[in-house]
Amino acid sequence: MFSLFFDGIQQDFQIAILPPVLCALFRLIFIEVYRPKKTPSGEWRKWYHCFRYGFWWGMDLNAYAFLLLVILVSLPGAFLPFYFSIGDTIRQIAITLYGLAIYTAFLGKMLFYYHYHDIFNSTLWLGKKAEKHNLLDIFFHQDHGLLLLLSYIPYTFLCWWAGKAFLSIPQLPYYHVSSSVLQMVLNTGVVLIVAAIYYFFRYGGTFMHDDKPEWDTIPSVVKKDIFMARATVDDLVQLKTVLKHPLQEGLTHTDEEDAAAIDTIMPKAMKGEKWKALKNPAEAFVHTAKGALIKKPKHIFLIVGESYSQMPLDDIYSDYHIMDGAKAFRKDPHTAVLNNFLPAGMISRPAIVSLMTGIFDAKLELNEREDFWHGTLATTLPNQLRKLGYRSIYWYGGNPTYGNFDKYGPAVGFDKVMGATDFCPPNSPKTWVGIYDHIFLQNAAKLIQEMDDDTPTFHYVYTTSNHGPYKLPLESLGFDAASVLKDLPEAVRNNRKKQKVLGTYWYSDKAISNFITEMQKAYPDSLFIVTGDHSYLPIHPGDTLERQEITLREQYCTSFAMHHPDITQDIFAGNTIGSHMNIMPTIFEMIAPKGFQYYSLMPSLTEPIDHVVTPYHWLTLDQVGSADKPMYQSIDIPTKDLSVEEESSGKVRYADEIAGIDAITSWIVRHPDILSKNV
Repeated sequence: MFSLFFDGIQQDFQIAILPPVLCALFRLIFIEVYRPKKTPSGEWRKWYHCFRYGFWWGMDLNAYAFLLLVILVSLPGAFLPFYFSIGDTIRQIAITLYGLAIYTAFLGKMLFYYHYHDIFNSTLWLGKKAEKHNLLDIFFHQDHGLLLLLSYIPYTFLCWWAGKAFLSIPQLPYYHVSSSVLQMVLNTGVVLIVAAIYYFFRYGGTFMHDDKPEWDTIPSVVKKDIFMARATVDDLVQLKTVLKHPLQEGLTHTDEEDAAAIDTIMPKAMKGEKWKALKNPAEAFVHTAKGALIKKPKHIFLIVGESYSQMPLDDIYSDYHIMDGAKAFRKDPHTAVLNNFLPAGMISRPAIVSLMTGIFDAKLELNEREDFWHGTLATTLPNQLRKLGYRSIYWYGGNPTYGNFDKYGPAVGFDKVMGATDFCPPNSPKTWVGIYDHIFLQNAAKLIQEMDDDTPTFHYVYTTSNHGPYKLPLESLGFDAASVLKDLPEAVRNNRKKQKVLGTYWYSDKAISNFITEMQKAYPDSLFIVTGDHSYLPIHPGDTLERQEITLREQYCTSFAMHHPDITQDIFAGNTIGSHMNIMPTIFEMIAPKGFQYYSLMPSLTEPIDHVVTPYHWLTLDQVGSADKPMYQSIDIPTKDLSVEEESSGKVRYADEIAGIDAITSWIVRHPDILSKNV
């Protein structure tokens, strides 16, 4: 009986070699596809530790393949000879299925990195509420989804064949001894060795659970190269980490836990939990306007362009003429700009919601919560502008029922929510997310002028076309690749895939710029704020620069510009950094009379700012970093590769402040009685 078990566990061990081999192979493919430097030449130590540490870290899950085979195949096979006889077939089926799971996670990571330049992170959770038709369209038309699905066929056969090959490795014979006592001791020793092997591999080459591999203990030679550090993590391991921390995690906190975090960021007068006497902790952040800096505009336009990034505006990418409209707008002497500007979200809806609400969405999807369809906060931008006599209109390039903005918009104070699918001509061309930008903006401009009745109006305008899968008929929309891309290398000019992305950027910028020009002619005294919802990377640095890697600044920063006849760059008090959440207080400091009180978590851009935080990242005058990992990088705009540094403390910079802004939102969501129907 035990001889069958002994033979079985050897088969288990042999076939369990396949999963870490697959993980190592996929790690290599990831590096070869996305890392500019493809070979370990001059970096042998870094590559060795990347694969070594990745192997041990991956055993956090891969060791279970061995354990489950022992429990479900070898153990019962020791008692059931028939089951033992089909054991290898069961092992092959099990390992092939696990190999398919590894492959699925790998393909998911490859697509995720292509779109977000990161391995799986919390953004993954937000796909639950995304427009599913658009995701499918992107998958099949931009990501070659059909080929990826077909690839499962040869991959399955490969796993089956590889499993069979590992099972054919010669085994050690079972040794019988004459003494039954000694035989029992040997058998017990085998069982203990099997258990020890499992725990040793499961804990990453150690018997101590606390010494298991994790991000913080990645070897320094690897961790200094952020790409190789990301490559170290097996895909299923990273997916497990993300799934263990759902977006709603903040809602599991107790009031005591969040109160401590909130107290750390409170104004001095409200510390010691004095803020608890208020209805809403965000109402502790009261500011008093110093007096209007510009003539009160009849119209305020907050224009949020889909993926309207800072990257194409940087001088080192001047050969890319895909945002020339924005460049011309920014050169106006009455336009003030910031080139280092963080969005309030890593994807669209959290950024859009945060700008509306005056508190960070903080991964809690406020627009999807029914409490926020029926109640509101005093901190919202429309509610506070109403005190200055402004009505507010949300102009969306798509269908406002997507994301429930038809309900959320009125609740946060918008007098009207205008969806392009409702006011643009029937059969207007559209993508899955919205009507083509130029049609949306032309019709919005027409309606704005028709609705004009001398009531001061705030227009929140959000476009949609600059979005995957990049299938717009660019030539018919005026894009001439030979002209627009004339200063770029031939490898870029003639690359159809790059043309589609760059051309869509050009088209969206043209539509936004034309809209601004038309509104400036109609309402020359208007205040324009132009930004993007989040960053996107339409440019590969290595196409025109010595540098191959993107920088954290490029990965994180969106664009920002503000225009009015009465302002110049000096209005920003020498600031070079900012964020979405600085926009609202800046509006009030520019237009509100002296003594007007308003709520804002962040200061106005008219005051000196030395750092900015969001739930996702932070920014100082010379560095930018992640809110998830203790790493940072200079905000220089280099032509050569720039290293990512690790915090000497091993902790995320501004972690307490980031926890505080997250906790405010969690507190409000857990206490829906804070919300009121009338403000």
